[in-house]
Amino acid sequence: MSNVSGIIKSIQDIMRKDVGVDGDAQRISQLVWLFFLKIVDDRELELELTEDDYTSPIPEDLRWRNWATDSEGITGDELLDFVNVQLFPTFKNKLKIEGEDGKRALVIKNVFEDAYNYMKSGTLLRQVINKICEIDFNASRDRHTFGSIYEQLLKDLQSAGNAGEFYTPRAVTTFIVDRISPKLEDTVLDPACGTGGFLTNVIEYKRQHFVKSPTDEAILQKSILGVEKKALPHMLCTTNMILHGIDVPINIKHDNTLARPLRDYTNNDRVNVIVTNPPFGGMEEDGIENNFPATIRTRETANLFMALIIHLLKNEGKAAVVLPDGFLFGEGIQTRLKEKLLTECNLHTIVRLPNGVFNPYTGIRTNILFFTKGKQTEQVWFYEHPYPEGVVNYNKTKPMRFEEFEAEIKWWGSEEDGFSARVENEQAWKVSVEDIISRNYNLDIKNPHIGEQNSHDPDELLNQYKEEQTEISKLRNQLKEILAEALSK
Repeated sequence: MSNVSGIIKSIQDIMRKDVGVDGDAQRISQLVWLFFLKIVDDRELELELTEDDYTSPIPEDLRWRNWATDSEGITGDELLDFVNVQLFPTFKNKLKIEGEDGKRALVIKNVFEDAYNYMKSGTLLRQVINKICEIDFNASRDRHTFGSIYEQLLKDLQSAGNAGEFYTPRAVTTFIVDRISPKLEDTVLDPACGTGGFLTNVIEYKRQHFVKSPTDEAILQKSILGVEKKALPHMLCTTNMILHGIDVPINIKHDNTLARPLRDYTNNDRVNVIVTNPPFGGMEEDGIENNFPATIRTRETANLFMALIIHLLKNEGKAAVVLPDGFLFGEGIQTRLKEKLLTECNLHTIVRLPNGVFNPYTGIRTNILFFTKGKQTEQVWFYEHPYPEGVVNYNKTKPMRFEEFEAEIKWWGSEEDGFSARVENEQAWKVSVEDIISRNYNLDIKNPHIGEQNSHDPDELLNQYKEEQTEISKLRNQLKEILAEALSK
């Protein structure tokens, strides 16, 4: 176990002794605001060396270095009073957020907006702080190790059935960003960014392929956009951005993207790329649906996000969206959404993921829809991602790996020539838009190269159910006859 791993395990053990911290969500929320302040302070140490006129937005007595780093410093009730009476009220309401210099302060204010100190023991809080001080976020080894552990913390937070919100496996986010391949200047939005998994992949991709100078880095930092409506994921995402070198993640908004009427989004709001895994299966609060045209009004979250994504893409903008099977075969509003998608965009590829990708949070089958706005769909390529050899399902200890997508990447081809290099094989097939329209926009299309499969088509399932009921009725009648005959004798 690495030193950082051991430190975090020790912190968790200390927190379990505190009567004020109840459950994973509070424990992680407590950890994150403490880590956030330590990460900010370590970053400020660097900025003070590289920028002659750097001024911290944090009042001097509230900077981490001035109250937290002395292991023999304030503790017990004195520490609790400092945190609850001085630190939190200042960060929530008293920072100077006006003007260009106020952006860093605004990031801190946004993080602390819905944060709380759950710990009731100032002595235990001092022990936690002393442990956090052992990590140096300016040391590449510590930062890299913490990045891996940070992802594990995010996974720990997830729980099945929480309004369809699940941690998107890193293998999936990496594959999606690799296939979308955003350019340096492309604005990239995740309208339901959660803890920032997609956005961190975009940052890593752009740095690897394009960033060669401070000017390039400045372009990158302005191009990353995210919105998250829940406080804790937003706090996690903001911290994640700072860990990945976005010093002032002012473009990570704490808001609900769906709460703004669709007509109020203008050309200035449109972006080049959208990558997201919108919450599915959840319902928005009453009234949100009125922000959308009457033909596609619904309270189902994923459907509203699909309408928003199509609207927010610039002409020739690209998107990749993770959606459950239910969207593919859904009827009613989902049929109208799919018609809109195929009419306004080129839905060129659907990657069908196997069961268990989101284990242990949900067993729902999911798909990745890749599309480009501005041209009607003529045909849709399907690629059924198989389990790797020897694997029958994914689980927490054996998740999906990015290397599994090597076959898709080799097969992919180029959108510029209409994917002319693609060929059908055991995993890949194409369907014309005319066939899809004749199916009433049902996109839940079986792999023709594989034999008997489970179908999700409602009509097929209904017919299968009727046949099974008929067979059950026959067997029941036969059993009655046998029993009647036996009793008569």
